[in-house]
Amino acid sequence: MNDESLTNTKKASFRSKHEILHKSERIDLACAFRWTVRMNMHEAIANHFSLAVNADGTRFLINPKKHFSRIKASDLLLLDSNDPPDFKDTDAPDMTAWGLHGSIHRICPHARCLLHVHPIYSTVLASLADSNMLPIDQNTALFFQSYVIDEGYGGMAFEQEGERCASLLSDPEIKVMIMGNHGVLILGENVADTFNRLYYFERAAETYIKALWTGKKLRVLSDEIAEKTAGQWAAFPESSQIFFEDLKTILDEEDSSYRL
Repeated sequence: MNDESLTNTKKASFRSKHEILHKSERIDLACAFRWTVRMNMHEAIANHFSLAVNADGTRFLINPKKHFSRIKASDLLLLDSNDPPDFKDTDAPDMTAWGLHGSIHRICPHARCLLHVHPIYSTVLASLADSNMLPIDQNTALFFQSYVIDEGYGGMAFEQEGERCASLLSDPEIKVMIMGNHGVLILGENVADTFNRLYYFERAAETYIKALWTGKKLRVLSDEIAEKTAGQWAAFPESSQIFFEDLKTILDEEDSSYRL
């Protein structure tokens, strides 16, 4: 067997080994990639989604360097946050994917699913001197006191930057990191929970940014009402799963290749 054949055999073995593990989790994550494209929240082959698959969160699935619209369940890489990949390998993840997600999964076991993107309105919010999102409607109130603003952007999220970001996420109640000068990172219990939060955060950011555009005084909810509204949102945890199951059903009807 020549060197090229041996390399191809190793790659085939790598793929087959990972295809049979965590199938349902892979399908959910692949669905999230496909819908991120449909909602225009993707960015070339950049940005990363990951999902922990063991109890302490150190083993996780993450996307390879591939356009979100083409990602299938079998494409997802299974990594160990305590065992850095060989970045010379063509199957290796993006270095910033490893730096950010590997660090958070290693340091913050409560962060089961991580969705990191640069959608327009969330990134505009992250680019303001004051990146707080005031509670001015039901959607913005959903995030009352559940986000942290990273004001120490230090460049692309290689490992040291990833560890710095992870240090801001020790509180399990924090579900969103508004990454100053960068984008947004959404945390959740599973893919459905996290994707639902990403969807609503970008919509909330759009409402807030467009309200600021008017230049008129905002009608800001009191802390009491904002907290009450956030609590009312929390009383319907099943809604995220219903939403996500419908997203999978739509894909199944239109393009089920994400499941492969």
